[in-house]
Amino acid sequence: MTEYTEYMDGAVIRAGFDVPVEPLRQVTHYSGEDGCIAEARACTDTFLARLGQEWCVGLDARTAGDILLVVSELITNADRHSPGPYVLELEGTARHVAVTVYDSSEAVPLRYPRDPGRVGGHGLEIVDALAEVTVERVPVGKRVRALIALSA
Repeated sequence: MTEYTEYMDGAVIRAGFDVPVEPLRQVTHYSGEDGCIAEARACTDTFLARLGQEWCVGLDARTAGDILLVVSELITNADRHSPGPYVLELEGTARHVAVTVYDSSEAVPLRYPRDPGRVGGHGLEIVDALAEVTVERVPVGKRVRALIALSA
């Protein structure tokens, strides 16, 4: 008989495997200098590799690409619409990856109706299609969080 343990985030892990109980977290700060978006994607790649090693999460190429796209869109929005600085926080378990971006602008991002003819303004529409998105004002600006469910 194989024993299983269910953790607080709902992940079920087979007994005997050394899997951490706390979610994997990584926080990176950006000033808005050139190259921040590429740097955020590289940091996310490293984070996803660690998630695979430390949480035994096997991400397929499409899911990893979706997570990188969410990071790109949220960091691009922060870079474009706030004077800086901004923070990228990544959190992952066997069940989800949360991408959170804090920036100094209090303006809540607009969700435009779907319009394939519109040039620009599709970032949040893309993120909404890939993740569960919440936007919240915080004392120094806002927090945009995208929760991406991982297939079991």
